[in-house]
Amino acid sequence: MIVIQSFLTVLLYAFIIITLIRVVFSWVSPFPTNPVSRFAWVITEPILAPIRRILPAMSGIDLSPMVALIAAYLLIAFIGDLGPR
Repeated sequence: MIVIQSFLTVLLYAFIIITLIRVVFSWVSPFPTNPVSRFAWVITEPILAPIRRILPAMSGIDLSPMVALIAAYLLIAFIGDLGPR
């Protein structure tokens, strides 16, 4: 069980890092064929697109990465609470 918890936690932290990279790239606007930018988009878009459909943009700001990051941190806390005491 601990191996599964650790694996899921590492995956969630990787998702958080990739999401932050995508947010930074949205500010910098790299060339569209940048492999890092495309990788971040491919990994995060399946999670962010449904959130974006539910949560409208506020003043042109996309809040879906923030919602996804909060959800990821809550999942990490929940997974941590499942461990042995």
